[in-house]
Amino acid sequence: MEIIETNTDKETKELGQKMGRSAKAGAVYALVGDLGVGKTVFTKGFAQGLGVAEHISSPTFTLVNEYHDGRLPFYHFDVYRIEEAEELEMIGFEEYLYGNGVTLIEWANRVPELLPQDTVWITITKDYEKSDEYRRITIEIK
Repeated sequence: MEIIETNTDKETKELGQKMGRSAKAGAVYALVGDLGVGKTVFTKGFAQGLGVAEHISSPTFTLVNEYHDGRLPFYHFDVYRIEEAEELEMIGFEEYLYGNGVTLIEWANRVPELLPQDTVWITITKDYEKSDEYRRITIEIK
């Protein structure tokens, strides 16, 4: 387990970029955190690290956004609105997970049973007593 503290959106985005640059084909990243903690900030950096030039937005209503202009295909899921895991199975979720791209799933704690054993879990929390932009980011493989 690794714990990283960031104090600005820029630092959070830079951590995402660093992780995106080192991401390998077939890697799965589970992103967990409350609303407004910076999951999308991190994800934008991650996509940049993969070389994605397209605008990154959260796929809250579409479940997945696909980006193919980086060094690897990037599949960005948001499963916040998922009621049952079967909804993901219907759109071919496993094909994304076990394909040649990189998958990042926001709100992954809602579907842990669907994720591979070697998923990288990234948990972002805020501490407003330290500052509005302070984040504690825990990275681990569970």
